[in-house]
Amino acid sequence: QVQLVESGGGLVQAGGSLRLSCKASGRTISTYTMGWFRQAPGKDREFVSAISRSGGSTNYADSVKGRFTISRDNHKNQVFLQMNSLKAEDTAVYYCAATITIRSTSRPVDYNYWGQGTQVTVSS
Repeated sequence: QVQLVESGGGLVQAGGSLRLSCKASGRTISTYTMGWFRQAPGKDREFVSAISRSGGSTNYADSVKGRFTISRDNHKNQVFLQMNSLKAEDTAVYYCAATITIRSTSRPVDYNYWGQGTQVTVSS
């Protein structure tokens, strides 16, 4: 079992930045592909970004490409999402997730473990 706890969310003005953190416990995350998802009110949960086990491969949703950066520190059992140039449409609850799938998958159904989420609100 892997427990995931997100932090770093908050209220920020459009154009600002936030850095989300995801702290894992229970098992080392080095054997998991890690992802970030988000869910806005009334919408489905959507893929934001994923990173391979070693950190050597990343992928992003088109809507955040060039603005968000995912990274991981397997020694500290943490995953990060640096969010720059935030827009009002980035407002959502952001979730960290872990999957045993080797490839970086964007499908929520492929992820085995989820955090409780952290709220990000971008004011325009």
